[in-house]
Amino acid sequence: MEISASGRLEVRITAADVGKRVSVRRLTDDGDTVEKFTDTVGVLTSWDDGVLLITRRAGERVRIAESTLVAGKVVPAAPARRRGPAASYEELARVAARAWRPVESERLGGWELRAAGGFTRRANSVLPLGDPGVPLDDALTLVRDWYGARGLPAYIQTSTGAEGTEELLCAHLEARGWSNEVTAELWVGALAPLADREAPEVTLSRTADASWLGRYQRKGVGEMALRVLGSGPSVWFATVPGAEGEPPAAIGRCVVDGRWAGFAAVEVDPAHRRRGLATAVMAALADRALTEGASAAWLQVETDNTAARTLYAGLGFAAHHAYHHYRWTPVEEAAEGAGPTGPAGAERDASEGAAATAPETSGGAETYRSA
Repeated sequence: MEISASGRLEVRITAADVGKRVSVRRLTDDGDTVEKFTDTVGVLTSWDDGVLLITRRAGERVRIAESTLVAGKVVPAAPARRRGPAASYEELARVAARAWRPVESERLGGWELRAAGGFTRRANSVLPLGDPGVPLDDALTLVRDWYGARGLPAYIQTSTGAEGTEELLCAHLEARGWSNEVTAELWVGALAPLADREAPEVTLSRTADASWLGRYQRKGVGEMALRVLGSGPSVWFATVPGAEGEPPAAIGRCVVDGRWAGFAAVEVDPAHRRRGLATAVMAALADRALTEGASAAWLQVETDNTAARTLYAGLGFAAHHAYHHYRWTPVEEAAEGAGPTGPAGAERDASEGAAATAPETSGGAETYRSA
C-alpha cells in the first residue's frame, strides 16, 4: 500500500483515476473490537456518491465506501504471465473469434456484430474491440435493433483481468440494465509438451462427419451450426472410435491460426473415462498443429467446471483473462421473469470452447466445453 515519508498509510487515488488499476486497503467493521483490514486489487470502474466500484480480474465487482479507505494507489497493469506463451488480450480475442466464425457479421466501428441463428452465444454476440464510432447509448440501441431484426437476444461479449480488457464497458452495461449471463476464462499453454503425449487410436479429419456429430453434445446440429463448426483458418476434428455401431469414445476440435492452436468440443463417453482419452485427443490435435507451424495453445473453460480445469491445469494451461456475455433484457421481460428469447439453443451456450460449466451431459458424455 502507499506509505508516506512519515510512515503513515495514505489514499493516493481520486475519482480521476477511474479506468486505472488500483490497490486499496479498507477498514472492515464486523463488530469486533479489533480493527481488521481488507485489500482489493482491480480496475477502478466508478467513484460516485462516496462509493468506489472495483472490478477484480475474474469480473467480480467490489463496492467500497470511501469512508472506509485507509490507503490506496494506482498500480501497474496486471503482470505478464510467468509461464506459457505471452500474448495481448486483443491478439487472443481476435484469434478466438476467427476460430468460431458467425454466419453473418456487420461492423459498427471497432465492434463486430455476429449472428449464426442462435447457435452458441459466441457466434451470436458483439465483440467490442475498440470504439463503436458512435456514443455508447446509440451503439447499444443499434445492437438491440440488429439482433431483434434476426429474432435473437442481444449479447455483448466483454472481458476482464488483462491489460486492455473492458472493465469499464462491463460497468456501463450493468448500469444500463444488461446482465452478465455467463462467465468463463481463456487459458493458454505451450503446445509442444502437449504434442509429446501419447495419442493412440485417434484419427483426424477435416470435416465433422456423422460419427463425430454422434458424440457431439449438441443434438440436432443444423446447417448454420455446421458452418460455425467448420469455420476457421485450418480446422481439424479428432475422433477415438467407439464400439461397433456406437458413437465415438471421444472427440475434439482444433483450429490452427498462425502460432496458435485453439481446442474445443473435447468430449468423452463416460464408459471410457479415466483412460486418458481427452488428453490423447488433444495430443493428436496438438501434433497436427505443430506440423502447421503453431507453437502456442488456447482454450476456454468456465469457472465452475472443476473437472475440465483440473485436466487443463495438468496439461500446463493457465488463465489469461476472463470473458463474459452480457444480455439485454427488456424491462417487460425482466418484470415477467421470462427466459432468453430466440431460436432453440440460443439460451444455453455462449462460446463453444474447450470446457464449460461443470461437465455437461448429453447421452452421458463427459464434456469439456465453454459456454
